[in-house]
Amino acid sequence: MASPTPVSPVRTSLPGALAARLPFYYGWVVVAVGFVTLGMGASVRSIFSLLFPPVIAEFGWERGLTASIFSVGFVVAALSFPLLGVWIDRYGPQRVLPLAALVVAAGFMLTTYAETPLHFYLALGVLAIGGSTGFAYNGHFVFLPSWFERRRGLAIGLTCTGAGIISIVLFPWLQRMIDGGGWRMGCYLMAGVLVLVVVPLNLLLQQRRPEDLGLVADGAPKPPADTGGQPAVQTSHIRIVDPAWAATDWTLGKALRTARFWLFSWGFFFGLFVWYAILVHQTKYLLDLGFSSTFGAWALGLVPMFGVFGQLLLGYLSDRIGREWVWTLACAGFFVCYLAMYLLARQPEPWLVWVLVIAQGFFGYGMTPAIGAIPADLFQGRNYGRIFGVMAVFGSSGASLGPWVFGYVHDQTGSYDNACLLAMGFCGLSALLIWLASPRRVRAVGRPATYPPDSSQNNSMP
Repeated sequence: MASPTPVSPVRTSLPGALAARLPFYYGWVVVAVGFVTLGMGASVRSIFSLLFPPVIAEFGWERGLTASIFSVGFVVAALSFPLLGVWIDRYGPQRVLPLAALVVAAGFMLTTYAETPLHFYLALGVLAIGGSTGFAYNGHFVFLPSWFERRRGLAIGLTCTGAGIISIVLFPWLQRMIDGGGWRMGCYLMAGVLVLVVVPLNLLLQQRRPEDLGLVADGAPKPPADTGGQPAVQTSHIRIVDPAWAATDWTLGKALRTARFWLFSWGFFFGLFVWYAILVHQTKYLLDLGFSSTFGAWALGLVPMFGVFGQLLLGYLSDRIGREWVWTLACAGFFVCYLAMYLLARQPEPWLVWVLVIAQGFFGYGMTPAIGAIPADLFQGRNYGRIFGVMAVFGSSGASLGPWVFGYVHDQTGSYDNACLLAMGFCGLSALLIWLASPRRVRAVGRPATYPPDSSQNNSMP
């Protein structure tokens, strides 16, 4: 009697069954789940700006001390990033992301019992903000780029728009709850949403890479067997400029020995420094200038809403005009944001707040597709999670130092003026470092090409 045909585990899993039946590429399901999950992860960090004023009012702490709670969270995130990349490579996002969401929910619940700075450091800083990195931007940047190549920037940008669309609904609602029931009510609500939404979505639907479901990146047809696993001809918007570099089986050790690794990592550091410094201090700054708490919450929520359009447009453009140009536009947006913040101290007019919000959201948040795409363009491969995990240490370190430096400067000088000038300089430095990293000299975007690449192309490895 013939033995029964074995059942493929790919087909029996829910993602495998869906991938076989859906009329479109399963990578877009990954994007949709990431849209919700990343949006909630980013909101965990942004909600600190809403908790910042009532916590100061209740406990009477200095701004530098209170902002350092956020900084502690990012220090923890920085230390955990290399492990995060290894864990997602080994266990998959369908296990790591739900676990991270449960840790964050526990952090918010424990924060409601906090009474000392140490309590806040451990609960809100370490568990909530530190744990959120597992399902916010960098957690997704470990695995999402593997699902797309030709539309990598667009897919990452679309996923990142979740931060804006979710926040415009979530932040005003949370602010009303905080105004009516106190900041602890905001913590309870965030914990509940994470457990009820983020955990089941990722347990059921998220996946590490298209090969796990028998698929090919971008939903392309599987290559014919007689081509050695490589498609004979493929039209793409990515052109391999340096075949030797692109064909390298990158390990963390090899990447660490390249200038590009360090140039991008420090560009990442300064980029997130300017991003998160304004994120944490924005609401309190507007309250200091006489704006209402409701206005401050709407301004905070509108930033990522404008980021929706910026991430979509700049993500699309990054696949057409190059990652360096998009990063430069994002840094220019943050520059204008800090200039508006500097001018608001002298002329607290609502129109300047709109300049701050639009520049920060539409342009500044457009940095996220480039953050996700540039490292993958440079070092994609089976060890990418480990490589990006170490790069993310730099980004997280910048994000942790930015809020603390701004709070410290304000406490010492009584204003944000010097901090704004410092941040404007860092905007230019970040853009310069990304141009020097030059991902365009490995994989150039915007011009269709035929693979395999022409052997006459430059084979040098910078």
